[in-house]
Amino acid sequence: MTAGDGPGIRRVRAGRRTVEVHRPDKVLFPGEGNAREYTKGDLVAYYRSVAAFMLPHLRGRPLMLERHPDGVDGPRFVQKNTPEHYPEWITRVELPKEDGIVRHTVCDDSAGLVLLADQACVTLHRWLSRAGHPHRPDVMVFDLDPGGEDFGAVREAARWTGDLLDELRLPSALMTTGSRGLHVVVPLDGRHDFDEVRAFARDAAGLLAAEHPDRLTTAARRKDRGGRLYLDVQRNAYAQTAVAPYSVRALPGAPVATPITWEQLDDPALGPRRWTVADAVEQARTNPWSGLTGRRGRALGPARRRLDALRG
Repeated sequence: MTAGDGPGIRRVRAGRRTVEVHRPDKVLFPGEGNAREYTKGDLVAYYRSVAAFMLPHLRGRPLMLERHPDGVDGPRFVQKNTPEHYPEWITRVELPKEDGIVRHTVCDDSAGLVLLADQACVTLHRWLSRAGHPHRPDVMVFDLDPGGEDFGAVREAARWTGDLLDELRLPSALMTTGSRGLHVVVPLDGRHDFDEVRAFARDAAGLLAAEHPDRLTTAARRKDRGGRLYLDVQRNAYAQTAVAPYSVRALPGAPVATPITWEQLDDPALGPRRWTVADAVEQARTNPWSGLTGRRGRALGPARRRLDALRG
């Protein structure tokens, strides 16, 4: 980072561009209890440092942005439409919704990440499809949402989900959400539409819940879950989003949604907020999703036949 000429402005080099960061000393994450304090400048520095690992999961994808201009204790703004004042080099994509068009932001480079951090975009939520084929996802997500704070139940559900996906011969990866649970992520080849993908995820989750009825549920309404872990597959739909890998969460201590290996599931120190902006880049450098990155996703046809056979 380099200092700018004006008061309260810092000029940050990111790739081929220089981005102005306004009020870099603004506290976005107040220190609370054992949680460290982090400023906007810290958020910018984190996203700049993690860009090489994060951008492959963002490029070409419409985003929903979670902004906290007065810090995470202040009002929260969910931004889908790209503001007019954003520079012209920021990629936009126009996609239909029920009552019109949304002009989504797409983040394709490190300068884009720095600009979004300057706008106090703490969390980036990505579509599961890309702008060129918005109705055909290339990612399927199982969101493991615990009934309480018992992370042991999340580990248990992750193992069961991973075992089923192995039996269906689908590759999968794990990510802490930075909040309460884990995501199990399956790369797809983009041939299937959202209805097919969501139906597959729903049936797989239903099979798991039937096998472990005292531990798992697919009930969307919280009052119907009875304290069981919720296997949430509702993100697998057009215009729905999931938190992006390496995205910061708007919680004390600035935890990060962090990809992990299946072996790390056995680490006693693992929790949904295990990594923060202070150390998530170290985890990223271990390339935890090395088995998936750069490889073509799978078609669901063969896996669907195997799933139907298991369901009887």
